[in-house]
Amino acid sequence: MKKFFLPIFAVLLVLGSILPLAAYRVTRAVLSGAEPASSAASSAVSSPAASAQPPSAVPSADAETFLVEDQATGQVLELSRQEYVLGAVAAEMPVSWPDEALKAQAVAAHSYALYCRDHTALQSGAWLTADPARRQGCLTEPVLRSYWGTAYEQNYARLSALVDEVLDEILYYENAPACASYFAISNGQTEASENVWGSALPYLISVDSSTDRSADNYEYTVTFSAEQVQQALAGLGISADLAAPEGWFGPAALTSAGYTKTVTVCGQTVTGTTLRRALGLRSTCFTVQYQSGNFSFTTRGYGHGVGLSQWGTKAMAEQGKSYADILAHYYPGTQLQG
Repeated sequence: MKKFFLPIFAVLLVLGSILPLAAYRVTRAVLSGAEPASSAASSAVSSPAASAQPPSAVPSADAETFLVEDQATGQVLELSRQEYVLGAVAAEMPVSWPDEALKAQAVAAHSYALYCRDHTALQSGAWLTADPARRQGCLTEPVLRSYWGTAYEQNYARLSALVDEVLDEILYYENAPACASYFAISNGQTEASENVWGSALPYLISVDSSTDRSADNYEYTVTFSAEQVQQALAGLGISADLAAPEGWFGPAALTSAGYTKTVTVCGQTVTGTTLRRALGLRSTCFTVQYQSGNFSFTTRGYGHGVGLSQWGTKAMAEQGKSYADILAHYYPGTQLQG
């Protein structure tokens, strides 16, 4: 019986177990090209700064109609600003979470949607995508009624009041809406954007989020047979010899925040985000162990790790921090304007 262990910090768009519903399903939006979110964990799609440049005539930040493509139907939903922000918060956090956490999420979701508007050109004309029926990204009114059931009126009143408090507030960086990405749980540190999407944004850097280590399901182990891993690697163009699976995984290089930057797989160098996507891992902070024909991957955290940690946001709110404090912590260098 042989064991193989990668010395990596153990754990990451989509995505939701005991943690908030869609929070652990990383919203599929313009950021994902290199990758999520499901946060849960999370699947992202194109790089923030590598997408189209902002149009010369950008609509005002108080635009009232938000264009969201329904992934299930392909239909472009036209939602009011309040409908979108409330629906996004409901998809990402339980309504029972602290007021300041919900308000921080509202501002982040609003700002992120406007960033997508300015940098994305979906074929449908939408700014970003969501899947309301699967409770991912943004929940529409019919879905909210079904999801909340008899508590709909009470929950809607609470969440609507909180969203309305911050509906005119947006995070800016250099006079433009910031790419306020978010995810479920970090490994104790958030990740820099360039390590996930290849593009560095000065306010999406690694910051402390050590309270995440006490999150539900912070550490999670999933087991695959050697055949399953072989099939996943084949999808990456890597040929793995079933006669010697204990030698498939070699040394790994970590980012400064402790996530897997690259790992040697069957003699080839593979990025942590690529391997995470291929195997559907919750995080790029993982260890792998081989034993008796199976591989066990243990991850720490949930999601791509860039931007606002939702569990960290909850903890900060419980410690008495305001939504402005929370946003300043996770998006350093941005300005909150209303």
